[in-house]
Amino acid sequence: MPIWQLHMLNARGALTPIMAEIRAHAREVVALVEDHLDLPRFDLVVRAGDGVIPEWGIGGHAPAPGIIELMLDPARVAPEHFRRTLVHEMHHLARWEGPGYGRSLGEALVTEGLAGHFVLQVLGGPADPWDQVRPGTGVLKQAATGWARRDHDHGDWFMGRGRMRKWTGYGLGHRIVAEHLTEGGDAAALVHAPADDFRQALRRLMATEAVEEPAAEHFGPPAPDSASRDAGGPAPRTPPAGTGPEPEGR
Repeated sequence: MPIWQLHMLNARGALTPIMAEIRAHAREVVALVEDHLDLPRFDLVVRAGDGVIPEWGIGGHAPAPGIIELMLDPARVAPEHFRRTLVHEMHHLARWEGPGYGRSLGEALVTEGLAGHFVLQVLGGPADPWDQVRPGTGVLKQAATGWARRDHDHGDWFMGRGRMRKWTGYGLGHRIVAEHLTEGGDAAALVHAPADDFRQALRRLMATEAVEEPAAEHFGPPAPDSASRDAGGPAPRTPPAGTGPEPEGR
């Protein structure tokens, strides 16, 4: 049984009508996840606010080891969406005990892809909407080219805050992990797997779609920390269920 604490930020009473449900659903999810992962000690912080996924009324992230933060709209969040968001973030929580969320594009793709598949492993059902996104033309090659780079635009890749289709990073990460899983294993067993273990899966996807592989140097070592917008600071905060560098309002 993991040691964990629930903190509901409720000085203004916004969570009061659903506090009992939050406690019950959180306990339920912890029990479900325990059957698949060894959870570390952690704090779960829940607050009301606007930074939510519009379709779900909730957003979450795991910004550092031992911490999960959920923001929700008390009038709109449904129990199933609460559970799926928290399961997603708990995979991030467990991954923090190994390689962490990651700073490079490849690491972020793998971390989000694994969390999405973990939701399916624990709760079943169809993939969450962001994980179902089909990446646009050219994205596979862009991912291969930028795999090791730490200066990628996380907001563009995962939230569509630029030229990319919204949730592209989630959809691509989900496909990469799905391809990797064809060789065996599951998202729980791979919780601490390094991102580079998934590069071959990306190459196979590229071959399937007849995408020319970039020059070999693009699959080389990560860019130096000086090239990273996160250098010297915290690793990117995970989106749910968006679940990047800020609360996941996918």
